Amino acid sequence: MAEFTKIDELKFDEKGLIPAVVVDAVTKKVLTVAYMNRESLEISMKEGTTCFWSRSRKELWRKGETSGNKQHIVSITADCDKDALTVSVYKDGPACHLGTDSCFNNTVFESDEREEFSLEALMKVIEGRKIEKKEGSYTTYLFEKGIDKILKKVGEECTEVIIAGKANDKAETIYEISDLVYHVMVLMIEMGISIDDIKNELASRHVIDKKVKQEKMV
Repeated sequence: MAEFTKIDELKFDEKGLIPAVVVDAVTKKVLTVAYMNRESLEISMKEGTTCFWSRSRKELWRKGETSGNKQHIVSITADCDKDALTVSVYKDGPACHLGTDSCFNNTVFESDEREEFSLEALMKVIEGRKIEKKEGSYTTYLFEKGIDKILKKVGEECTEVIIAGKANDKAETIYEISDLVYHVMVLMIEMGISIDDIKNELASRHVIDKKVKQEKMV
């Protein structure tokens, strides 16, 4: 069982505050950075939703109190020095007061040598092949052929994964799973399904599974 850090062990600054980095429990994306004092931290833990201390207004504020965009807390973790927190949450809506998913949207630096890969970025590339058809593109070809062709390819790739897995060939299985994931993503774009749709579905199953495990322990 995890050993919990007590509030008395946390190091609040001279103003009684501690920075809290709020992270999306599903995407792991940093949503915002705010501050908590002891009271707001205790409220957050008691109510299960984020409550912060406003340094400008000098008062407590519960995220989503007026907007409805509450943040439901999964966990709160202190760093090694116990003077900063990360708060993992499921959010009901945009985290930023500007209406964006995250407060962090202004790129300051981006390496020309190290391009960050993400499934979201790949989805945008695939979507681009549907919107702006590129001659000679296999992805564009699939979209032009339609749902039946896409589904056929998904089925074929499923079979290839099974064959590679049955042969206990790790490298080949990785290769075939990658092919399958790509074709599934093409299907998702064709049907208007986003990665967030899948993540949210899986997250809901995780919550249910956790509750079942807790009930078995009682």
